[in-house]
Amino acid sequence: MSPEGFKAALAGCYAGLTSGAQTEALPAGARVYEGKVRDVAFYGDRAVLVASDRISAFDRVLSTVPWKGEVLARISAWWFDQTADIVPNHLVPPSELGGYDPVRSSGRCVVARKLKMLPAELVVRGYLSGSAWRDYQAGRPVSGLRLPSGLRCNERFPSPVVTPSTKEASGHDRPCSGAELVASGAVDADTWRELERAALALFARGQELAARRGLILVDTKYEFGVSNGRLCLGDEIHTPDSSRYWFAEGYERRFDDGVEQRELDKEAFRRWLLARGFKGDGEPPAIPDEVRIETAMRYVQAYEAIIGEEFMPVCQDAQAAERAAAYCLTEAFKAR
Repeated sequence: MSPEGFKAALAGCYAGLTSGAQTEALPAGARVYEGKVRDVAFYGDRAVLVASDRISAFDRVLSTVPWKGEVLARISAWWFDQTADIVPNHLVPPSELGGYDPVRSSGRCVVARKLKMLPAELVVRGYLSGSAWRDYQAGRPVSGLRLPSGLRCNERFPSPVVTPSTKEASGHDRPCSGAELVASGAVDADTWRELERAALALFARGQELAARRGLILVDTKYEFGVSNGRLCLGDEIHTPDSSRYWFAEGYERRFDDGVEQRELDKEAFRRWLLARGFKGDGEPPAIPDEVRIETAMRYVQAYEAIIGEEFMPVCQDAQAAERAAAYCLTEAFKAR
């Protein structure tokens, strides 16, 4: 897809669930939650998650990026399928929807079982990078972990580490250790051990499959909930929003030379913001179209590298996305 194609798509970004025919498709009594980048409709024991084209960084919604929602939803659905043998996930399969496949039909919608979400997210890190490096460089612990001195930026850990944080109703999530998470009452000790085991197993599978594509899964976050007394993986998995990817080729040389790795995620967008003094507080800078286009191209590049196929949008513009989302709501919630 050419830069001109992305430029033409700027005006057709999908803003989210709360407009037009989509809201009319909601049954009486349905609830809608608007997140930073995804909107969720709840009704009965199901939820419909709709990935918008909004882009956020440092817990702030800043702009829109063409087809970002489709890229994220489709990558996440692929990874849920690849990891279903490790831990159950929240997706309702097409067999329970009369053969309707929401991801294939809409590109950006999934139908999920409603989970009781745990008030924590688990970040698994294989390398000292991103916010962990910034904390380490400043002499701060990384989610309660005191790392040894002398480590370098982008250095690989001997084994992956789990760095949790609390999920806050508003404002920034708060990094903490597993022991602090248990002490706070957010989860009990047995649940924490189960969460840690599941997160490390998912990360190992992610690194294994990424390596087959010539990629390194550097770090990622997981969110879990409970359904019928069973731990389930929710939210998203191994997307460019929730994860950091590098190209494996040249990692050692770049690390030895002390230069940035070749990335396949939105860290470049974060760095653009940091270079303009924005860290999440105060007035954010205006995002020019050229940055939106470059970011969209990175997302599509990520899709093609991770999945191994050319990205073709299911819905070309916001109007088509709204129609597809409305149909998904109808199919997901009928006869509930």
